Amino acid sequence: MRVKRKHVDVNLEELDQIIDRGTQAPLSESEGEKLKRVLHALAGMLPAPRTTEKTKNVLEQPESPAPENAAKPTSDKTPGHGRNGASSYTGAKKVAVPHPELHAGDSCPGCLKGKVYPQKEPRSLVRLVGQAPLAATVYELDRLRCNLCGDVFTAPEPEGIGTEKYDETTAAMIALLKYGSGMPFYRLQKLEDLLGIPLPASTQWEIVEETAEVIQTARDELIRQAAQGDVLHNDDTSMRVLRMAREPSDDRTGVFTSGIVSTKQGQKIALYFTGRQHAGENLRDVLQHRLAEFGRPIQMCDALSRNTPKLSDGAEILLANCLAHGRRQFVEVAANFPQACRYVLETLGTVYKYDAEARDAKLSPAERLAFHQQHSAPVMEQLHQWLEAQFAFHQVEPNSGLGKAITYLLRHWRALTAFLRDTGAPLDNNICERALKRAILHRKNALFYRTLHGSQVGDLFMSLIHSCELADANPFDYLTKLQKYPTELASNPSAWMPWNYTASLALMGVS
Repeated sequence: MRVKRKHVDVNLEELDQIIDRGTQAPLSESEGEKLKRVLHALAGMLPAPRTTEKTKNVLEQPESPAPENAAKPTSDKTPGHGRNGASSYTGAKKVAVPHPELHAGDSCPGCLKGKVYPQKEPRSLVRLVGQAPLAATVYELDRLRCNLCGDVFTAPEPEGIGTEKYDETTAAMIALLKYGSGMPFYRLQKLEDLLGIPLPASTQWEIVEETAEVIQTARDELIRQAAQGDVLHNDDTSMRVLRMAREPSDDRTGVFTSGIVSTKQGQKIALYFTGRQHAGENLRDVLQHRLAEFGRPIQMCDALSRNTPKLSDGAEILLANCLAHGRRQFVEVAANFPQACRYVLETLGTVYKYDAEARDAKLSPAERLAFHQQHSAPVMEQLHQWLEAQFAFHQVEPNSGLGKAITYLLRHWRALTAFLRDTGAPLDNNICERALKRAILHRKNALFYRTLHGSQVGDLFMSLIHSCELADANPFDYLTKLQKYPTELASNPSAWMPWNYTASLALMGVS
């Protein structure tokens, strides 16, 4: 909806006089009010900052008056307060509270005739309490000394407290806060100090470093299984490592964190690699673990050459480029070329609508491909003809912003339309872009890794934590269980992945 701006008459000569008088004496109330109105009017003419790339927010929508007596649109959402119900608290401790007086089969105290029986669902009450991320317990063991022989007798340690000062949950919580939520070690140290639990940043690092060695096998298995994926997404973002040795022949100056997301039959794995290598080189290293029997995977990335791996002889991939990146070229110039950009954005929006319909219908990859070939292929062909016509009929200057956006689509058209040819090819690389936000959050809060070894520890925990998120698993519980059963993990790592480790625990009789 367009907001009508208030009309303000501006006399530049009068404004100049007001400003000149203001340098010599205070402005009158009427003069100050006039300046304020003019400044507010100018501010209202500035474009609002864009926080989304949706077409309706990128371009002004035409005003269309609603027809009289039009029915109000119905909503699928049921009315309510919008808060989380008791079923949303999956990690909460559950306490069963029996009725103090009544039991199943007792006579009804109300009518005195019937009998009471338990309901299917109990009434739920949710109560939240605050506590430190890491809590400490001090066990004070009684000591008694003989006044004759001097022997000292100390009370035995309580059962189940373990022999280590920091247990498995400590490492899991520190790693989750640091590499999952972006809380730097020093910030957690300050928080714990305020709560009376001293936990130096150096101690936190020692804890996660030792834990990384214990659970390294799980990350190695993730890499092996990710290499067998049907679709591998990759991209990278800049990172900073303070102390990193370089070979004399290495002329690279950049450091990057690469994100790789592998998908196979609905199962998703996220991997992170920090160092001098680009995303394509890291993907090449991952694909070295791929078994020949799985054939060629689909690689989804943007059109940067550094994202495409240079594979060894005999290895092949099916390249697909991100349609969202091509679309973004038009979003960036939409203000200068609104009519042409509207056509492109709305056309691509139609393709995304078809993809959403296929997803909602839960079509198989083969059915999805046939659906896109039937519905999206004619739309994309019409768009391709329109793009070529803009240059053929000299409608667009090739060096303009719109011309460069059109050139990008035409140059990478085959890779951008892989979803019309290859079974399972996605439209965009958004899943990898979202995965990289975890590394960007770490960079924003911690600013850097101190050493390359520190970045490798961070990559390990980010890979495990985000893979848990993609598998709808509890990362805190997962990291804790990996530490508690290192022998079982080492003997059969494939049974200790985020999506199946609970089954392994069940076989062991562990809840």
